[in-house]
Amino acid sequence: MDVQSRTQELADHLVASGQEVGLQIAAYLNGELVVNVCSGKADTTTGRPVDERTLFTGQPGPGPGPMSTVVHVLAERGLLDYGAPVAAYWPEFGDHGKHDITLAHVLTHSGGVPQAPPGITVEDLADWDGTCARIADLRPLWRAGTATGYHAVTFGFILGEVVRRVTGRPVSAVLRDEVAAPLGVPDDLFFGIPAHHLPRVARLEDGDRSDPLANYPPGSLYHQVIPPQLQGDAALANRPEYQTVDAPSASGATAHAVARMYAALIGEVDGVRLIGPARTSRLSAAITMKEDRVTRTPVPKGLGYIVGTVDMGSANAFGWPPNSGLSFADPERGFSFAYLPNLWAFAPLSLGYEVADAVRLALGLETGVIQAIRKRRAEHAVRRARPRVARRRAADAKRHQ
Repeated sequence: MDVQSRTQELADHLVASGQEVGLQIAAYLNGELVVNVCSGKADTTTGRPVDERTLFTGQPGPGPGPMSTVVHVLAERGLLDYGAPVAAYWPEFGDHGKHDITLAHVLTHSGGVPQAPPGITVEDLADWDGTCARIADLRPLWRAGTATGYHAVTFGFILGEVVRRVTGRPVSAVLRDEVAAPLGVPDDLFFGIPAHHLPRVARLEDGDRSDPLANYPPGSLYHQVIPPQLQGDAALANRPEYQTVDAPSASGATAHAVARMYAALIGEVDGVRLIGPARTSRLSAAITMKEDRVTRTPVPKGLGYIVGTVDMGSANAFGWPPNSGLSFADPERGFSFAYLPNLWAFAPLSLGYEVADAVRLALGLETGVIQAIRKRRAEHAVRRARPRVARRRAADAKRHQ
């Protein structure tokens, strides 16, 4: 059985078992598409199936990866400098002591302005100029570079406004013209989904959101970064006014388009390479390993991506693991991967990682790193089983008293 057939069988199993509702999986190896799989329902209310043109958005979607990619494409052309202050491109941003925050600080979530503007709503996100003005008026929570914390809302707006100032075009147009169109996917990779493409969007379904990492106490930094009115649920993410917001926070894509984008960051795809090898090597470097002040977990961050986690299978891999989906590039093996579901659920270990393992194994890319991942997952399963075993033994002992 070839890798496409094996992956299709796995995707169908995930849907049939109830672990997923609908999903797309895509993978490239050395610039060639080797997996492009769809399964399940894009909309359970109508029965519409997932197909290759289905767009996924919201938390399980492509994450900040496309925004970072736009920055690197412009940096490759000499239009942006990672070490330059944001205020060099956007003078108003330098107010209140933010003059020393560089693009690299923002890309590594180390800029010190992770908090969303007070009182911001979903409707406010549609006002690009107004939201940027409110972000420019924020005061940093820490000195740039001394700490790191997930800049959930501000990340895309800060980088997007820099892109707009440099190119004179909205960041959505730059993504289309400089990334999606050259790769032949102009209708499959968006910031803000055009209204006429909304019928293609997968309807998000709420799943198990009981991950303890999401249970931050009221008043914590997490709730300043992602205010309750923006946390929402699938119902919020399914609102057309949210999906069409012309901002990086509302990106939408197919798994094929995302995997193709990552493939073009590490090599040539049908004659197109987005950046050169020297810049690719910079994207593979972890710049900070500090504990994230927002999520309270140590996360290796590079220039716009999570870097080198064992779950990605390589110390050089970079990408972004949203709440349920997964997308990344592994330059060492010429491998890129995207897993986009429409079930919004938190899980200790994303199903996307398990699927990525299966695809790599089918392609003959299994390494000691992947074996280590399997060992860690087995140990995790044992740890989760121990409380159940203890309870069962206690119950048995009680019955025999």
